[in-house]
Amino acid sequence: MLDPNQLRKDLPTVVKALQLRGIAFDTDRFNQLEARRKSVQVETEALQARRNAVSKLIGQLKSKGEDASKEMAESQQIPARLKELEQDLAAVQGELNEWLMTIPNLPHESVPAGKDSDDNVEVRRWLPPGMATDADGNPAPFAFEPKDHVALGEPMGLDFETARKLSGARFMMLRGPIARLHRALAQFMLDLQTTEHGYQECYTPYIVNSSTLFGTGQLPKFKDDMFWVTKGGQDDDADHDEHGNAIAREDLYLISTSEITLAGSVRDTIVAQDELPLKLTAHTPCFRSEAGSGGRDTRGMIRQHQFDKVEMVQIVHPEASYPALEEMVGHAETVLQRLGVAYRVVLLCGGDMGFGSAKTYDIEVWLPAQNTWREISSISNCEAFQARRMQARYRSEKGKPEYLHTLNGSGLAVGRALVAVLENYQQEDGSVAVPEALRAYMGGADRLTAA
Repeated sequence: MLDPNQLRKDLPTVVKALQLRGIAFDTDRFNQLEARRKSVQVETEALQARRNAVSKLIGQLKSKGEDASKEMAESQQIPARLKELEQDLAAVQGELNEWLMTIPNLPHESVPAGKDSDDNVEVRRWLPPGMATDADGNPAPFAFEPKDHVALGEPMGLDFETARKLSGARFMMLRGPIARLHRALAQFMLDLQTTEHGYQECYTPYIVNSSTLFGTGQLPKFKDDMFWVTKGGQDDDADHDEHGNAIAREDLYLISTSEITLAGSVRDTIVAQDELPLKLTAHTPCFRSEAGSGGRDTRGMIRQHQFDKVEMVQIVHPEASYPALEEMVGHAETVLQRLGVAYRVVLLCGGDMGFGSAKTYDIEVWLPAQNTWREISSISNCEAFQARRMQARYRSEKGKPEYLHTLNGSGLAVGRALVAVLENYQQEDGSVAVPEALRAYMGGADRLTAA
């Protein structure tokens, strides 16, 4: 959520920054709400001062033996009006907060202007040593006509038909060698992030309550993108904690990324400064309704309702968040370098960034069958945007609670990494070589063939 104090002190800067994202901030609405808030606060403060003055006057009159009935009558009326003003203030602040919950984060000053992915800026690209390139600097075409991951994967156990029977469109089932390759990729990524990059491995819930989703920014704006599990029960149908105490349930949702649970773990928490940075990772399934995706990427594994991801989250001191962003990009890049797959790093423009991000890099992997780059990781610095919603703070040197900065990124999307390995390591006979980094996880196998 945006900082209300920044809106009050420097509204033109906020308006200009949101324009970079293609958002027209309603200044009239904000000014009206702010005027109402100020009016209520001014009256409240004046009435509180009058209450103190009347109370003092009553004491003075009584000490002199004089009549204080008029002042006492006035004093008795003040609490009711203060209660009304308290409710008015809560209402206007609630309306403001509800509105601000739908406004995206402000882009960092280094974010380029632009409307969509066509305006993103390539930062660098990496190709395996010795890889030939074409005139555009992309990996050179194969000496044979490459197959896409579906044609390669189906003989090895990629089964869309059974998944469609079980669950519907945009699901997959994996069998045999390709299932093992999928597991090997996830294990390799987890081992790399934990043993070399210093992340703490976590196992998190796959179902979360609405408060968690409000905190990390999925609700209320992206409710249609979530899979809803069950509606919260009444008090007589409550869950119970480990001590048997009833807990009224909230609406529950399947996670769309473990960023939700990893970042959400510090909701309503003051983290000791000497514990920072917190570096967390988890391998989880992710569930997305793909609302609004239409007919995009309907073939294969690129856009699924259920997919696996190894997520990276860092929770850091504000001064450390931009160095941490660059570090996390490097952590994701290392996965692809170890796999020996060509990729490029792209800085997203203002119009293409995610809701909570202040700055985002995408990593795009080369897919020979499509002859193009496709996103495999997105790494973002949310600055204090999520922390403000979550009330996630640390205590400064002066002892004052301050908001943390949160960062998240894929390290990597397992299904898309599987696609990249299948297509980039395919052989003319339809088999697929196993990248050297994965062979220990594949029982030493160096090649996949039909199941």
